[in-house]
Amino acid sequence: MNDIRVLVADDQAAVRSGLVLILRSAPGIEVAGEAADGEEAIRLTRRLRPDLVLMDVRMPRLDGVSATRVITSEQLADVLVLTTFDLDEYVFGALRAGAAGFLLKNAEAAELVAAVRTVARGEGLISPAVTRRLIAEFARRAPAPPARATVLDALTPRERQVLAALGEGLSNAEVGARLGMAEATVKTHVSRLLPKLGLRSRVQAAVLAQELGMVQTS
Repeated sequence: MNDIRVLVADDQAAVRSGLVLILRSAPGIEVAGEAADGEEAIRLTRRLRPDLVLMDVRMPRLDGVSATRVITSEQLADVLVLTTFDLDEYVFGALRAGAAGFLLKNAEAAELVAAVRTVARGEGLISPAVTRRLIAEFARRAPAPPARATVLDALTPRERQVLAALGEGLSNAEVGARLGMAEATVKTHVSRLLPKLGLRSRVQAAVLAQELGMVQTS
């Protein structure tokens, strides 16, 4: 299995060095490059084609949200955003831009490595307790979605079940266990339903499921 190639983008040299040190010490992860701002992150991602960009949201010249939007729209790499606050507007902007997930900067080294591996597997929901709270808050703040029937008409019944499960913050393995499918089959369903809905990430799909009332809230 090939190493996961990661580009680290953070304007603070000390923070960036720390992230690089953690990632380089983890088996199966390779640091493909480093960027000090959003413009450099885009340029290096285009040239180096990493699997994943670890992106700080607050950077000079071009912020991480804008850089994420470019990288995801060009389908260059998955983006895992780093933030100091778990529910600030930058995080919401990054998720709207198509980020695969987010991680707090004070996360432990093991959490960082696990998050990188999770996103690299195509599973964008990290730290379920925090992510479910984020999705619910995002959905609460978002404008009213299109009519449910109109949006869901494009999906098969099975894809609708998968979408609802994503709205609960379930991983591919958890979705498979619930719906009686292999994990690889779940991943296939996710990859098919995203373009049907005009979405860039499973996090956006989870938000949509919340907006459409497909998830029961307690």
